[in-house]
Amino acid sequence: MTEHQSTLHNNDALTARRKGEHIRICLEEQVQSVGIQTGFDSFRFRHCALPELAFKDISLKSEFLGKRVHAPLIVSSMTGGTVEAETINRRLAEIAQSRGWAMGLGSMRAAIEQEALASTFYVRKEAPDIPIIANIGAVQLNYGYGADACRRAVELAEADALVLHLNSMQEIFQPEGDTDFRGLLKQIGVVCRELNVPVGVKEVGWGIDGETAAALIGVGVSFVDVAGAGGTSWSQVEKYRSRDPLRKQAAEAFAGWGNSTAYCVREVRRHAPDSVVIASGGLHNGIDAAKALALGADLAGFGRVLLPRAAANGALSKETVLAQIREQFERIEFELQAAMFGIGAASIEELKRTNRLMEMR
Repeated sequence: MTEHQSTLHNNDALTARRKGEHIRICLEEQVQSVGIQTGFDSFRFRHCALPELAFKDISLKSEFLGKRVHAPLIVSSMTGGTVEAETINRRLAEIAQSRGWAMGLGSMRAAIEQEALASTFYVRKEAPDIPIIANIGAVQLNYGYGADACRRAVELAEADALVLHLNSMQEIFQPEGDTDFRGLLKQIGVVCRELNVPVGVKEVGWGIDGETAAALIGVGVSFVDVAGAGGTSWSQVEKYRSRDPLRKQAAEAFAGWGNSTAYCVREVRRHAPDSVVIASGGLHNGIDAAKALALGADLAGFGRVLLPRAAANGALSKETVLAQIREQFERIEFELQAAMFGIGAASIEELKRTNRLMEMR
């Protein structure tokens, strides 16, 4: 094995180990943001005692990336790159297909660097009809990646779109983090122009503000996933991986860092009124989704809440785990419909136009 091949092999092993550690930590440790909430608790729907509609007639149907979806809901980008991650992705994709949700994939850097790992992200067989979004870290555009690598990620996943994720705070706490974020806006614009699929940008849990979103839309970004604070804190996740006492202690100081999800949705909608906005980051139920849509989002994203701790557990039957995951999807849909019934909104468009969402002072 040459020195170059040895380096690549070591990088591949490091990436796989990191992915495995992320899954374990997110499922087993306390990684929730501390001292900051999603912001949805600051809003309440004004109840409508006479909705003048039948519950069975409430429709969640929507559209995303040119495809009809049963509900304006998306499985947020989570994982890939390991056997365990492949199991999780395939199970999520199977339920997303059956329920008509869109699905985002985890960072596909591992698949680009080692195509043998591409199968851990490939879920098109389980989900032939729903929108699927490939995923690359935007910072990789400063570390040798370009439009060709982004295009390859889309091809490997047979995806309908690409999302470039922004995770600056995670990278500085990550032991092997990439921290050169200079000039990325221009490079994102190049990717948008050169790919023949829509390109979106998402945060990973600290939020995208309105000014940043407007700048991204200005260079050609097709959709923005705000991924606000209040859910999983990736500085907390990296704290559990770090052997650096300084960074472990500093991670605690940043447990409450970021812009709340509700704040981001309103900000982005105000600064980019015609853009497609996804609200993710700490959403737990269908009421959170309803509030996000009423605040200006086009879709609501759910991540860790969809996964029972047994999601990747080979000791349980596939049917048992699928039933547990399906229950979470169905619960969120029912709660969203119930919230719409409670305000008299028969469709997603009516929900988005409602005047029944009040900000609590």
